[in-house]
Amino acid sequence: MNRELVFLRTFALATVIGVFFITTSAFKKMGNQRFNEIDVERINIVEKDGTVKMVITNVDRFPHGNDTINGRPTNDDRKKRSGMLFFNEDGIECGGFIYDGQKNENGHSAGLSLTYDQYDGDQVMQLLTTDFQQGDERIVSSGLTFNDRPSKESQLKTFEIMKELGELRKTNPKAMREKYKEYEKQGLVGGAVRVMIGKNRSENNGLFLFDDIGSPRAMFYVDKSNKAKLDFFDEKGEIIASFPEEK
Repeated sequence: MNRELVFLRTFALATVIGVFFITTSAFKKMGNQRFNEIDVERINIVEKDGTVKMVITNVDRFPHGNDTINGRPTNDDRKKRSGMLFFNEDGIECGGFIYDGQKNENGHSAGLSLTYDQYDGDQVMQLLTTDFQQGDERIVSSGLTFNDRPSKESQLKTFEIMKELGELRKTNPKAMREKYKEYEKQGLVGGAVRVMIGKNRSENNGLFLFDDIGSPRAMFYVDKSNKAKLDFFDEKGEIIASFPEEK
């Protein structure tokens, strides 16, 4: 009995030492690990302090709804897509890259978007392409846009405002619009496209300039008939001058 007890104790101690050695050796191994191929649903790029700086994800694991990143809620109104999200040193989302595309009963729908955000706000620059097909008609637009954003905008406050306006829309759309204007005057919501370079839905390729409420004011473009044009607009969107003039 004593021999068996000594043996069992010795075996147990040797097993513990062996497992400890293997485990610590694995974690002490430093340097880059090399893989020929890896399949993964989501990768979080983090700093040493744990701050998430980038998320690379598939559709199912896209941050959404009840998910939090760096202690902050994520946008629960945003459609889940595969792509990447970027975060700054303060842990605040500051841009992203998303894409999708699939067939449907009418044809197909596809798109791609690369955005950079104002600090603690929404996008001030966007590279965007959309591709829709309905039957024999296909509409493709793509461009680089630059936007103005409200001066007092913050992501957490915007989440609160959008939820409030969403509830108002269900019961009183007029009150919702009035409330939106109040927040807009306070510099909390709003914004407008100011510059777009690319191809719009009218198949015009060129430079498009807008005023501070997003209305077109000048366009220099080549239309789908390959004619070069320069148009100027008033505040109502009416053309006030063109070159060359229509004959």
